[in-house]
Amino acid sequence: MKVLTANRLSDGVVVYIGAGEAWVEDLALAAVVTDEAGETRLQAAAAAAIKARQVVGAYLMPATVEDGKVLPVSVRERIRAAGPSNRTDLGKQADRPAAAAR
Repeated sequence: MKVLTANRLSDGVVVYIGAGEAWVEDLALAAVVTDEAGETRLQAAAAAAIKARQVVGAYLMPATVEDGKVLPVSVRERIRAAGPSNRTDLGKQADRPAAAAR
C-alpha cells in the first residue's frame, strides 16, 4: 500500500493526493493504492502538479490501514503527517486531541 505525498509550494505544508487527484492535508483523506497501475496514476498526477508549480518533492510513501485509518509506516512519515515533533502546539497535532496524534 502506498500514498503519494509532497509539500505544497505556496506554504510548505505536507499534502497527499486524495480522491479525484485533489491535494489534501489530512492523511486520512489520501488515496491509497495497492498496485503498480495505481502508483503510476498518482505519479502522473504529481508530475502535473509539479509542472504547474503546486507542489514539490512528490514521492510515494509506504502506508498501512489499521482499523480503517491510513497510517504511515515510517517514523519520518508519522512526523510529517503530524507536524513539528518539538512543538505539539504547532502543526496538525495542535488541531486535534493528543490521543489522536499518536
